Amino acid sequence: MAERPVMHVPPVNSRRPLRVGVQLPEVEREVCWPEYVAMARRAEELGYDTIWVGDHLLYRFADGSARGPWEVWTLLSAIAASTSRIRLGPLVASTAFHAPAMLAKMAVTVDEVSGGRLVLGLGAGWNESEFRAFGFPFDHRIDRFEEAFTIIRTLLREGRIDFDGRYYRARDCELLPRPARPGGPPLLVGSRGERMLRITLPHVDAWNVWFADTANSPDGVPALRELVDGIAREVGRDPAAIERTVAVQVRLTGGTGRVQGDLARPALAPLAGKPEVVAGELRAYAAQGIGEVQLVLDPISLASLEEFAAVLEVLDRG
Repeated sequence: MAERPVMHVPPVNSRRPLRVGVQLPEVEREVCWPEYVAMARRAEELGYDTIWVGDHLLYRFADGSARGPWEVWTLLSAIAASTSRIRLGPLVASTAFHAPAMLAKMAVTVDEVSGGRLVLGLGAGWNESEFRAFGFPFDHRIDRFEEAFTIIRTLLREGRIDFDGRYYRARDCELLPRPARPGGPPLLVGSRGERMLRITLPHVDAWNVWFADTANSPDGVPALRELVDGIAREVGRDPAAIERTVAVQVRLTGGTGRVQGDLARPALAPLAGKPEVVAGELRAYAAQGIGEVQLVLDPISLASLEEFAAVLEVLDRG
């Protein structure tokens, strides 16, 4: 198959060893639109490469409380219209929350609004309480994802599909207008599951894992890189054609630990220290073959974006 090296784009600064993106707030606190747009615009001004927004609906906590973020596609469209350079995407979109053909339609619409800056991150979802609360089936998640992924990627890459599966249908479906970019936005899968990788690696442009999967350390990358490389070869794909990205948790002034909901994992040591120390750690990720890190800042705030910009300056000096 023809490779699509669209994810292998250089950072904003050519001397930066890898791209640096940032996740916008989710449920750390209640955040309204004026703060989101201020953060997005400031991230663009400061030279971040990408902006990411989580796709969740509801978190429930051990103390009985609950929090929910805004809907991801509406938010991404507004951010796309409010910025001009920075790339953006969901980290990652749950294919279960929309009919697959509709998700493809929303993705090309956001890509159009952004002028071709969308990266389409996809996953199966994991948070059972939000599936149940919003009426989405949680059973056979990977089977459902496989059908949804087939519909989404085929519509984006080929423009039409006639599909009648066990869980989803898209009969004589056509994606019009066609994406401005041939083949649509680049696809990124967020998973370390072997079955998910076998489904997606023949087709995606990039792969991503959360900071918990690497123990928030470059030392956690090699085992996962070997897993991806091995499955890529198994499914007939050149591993070099698939870019590697990882989320990294970073503690800044005022950080007290990241708010987590259902299935919260034990706390990991966040990346912290002087700009030179943090930049050195990010260079270590690059040395492990990582093309982009998505920062999960603690706290996730405008002040943190500005504080971390000192690290970007160090990276950009080479």
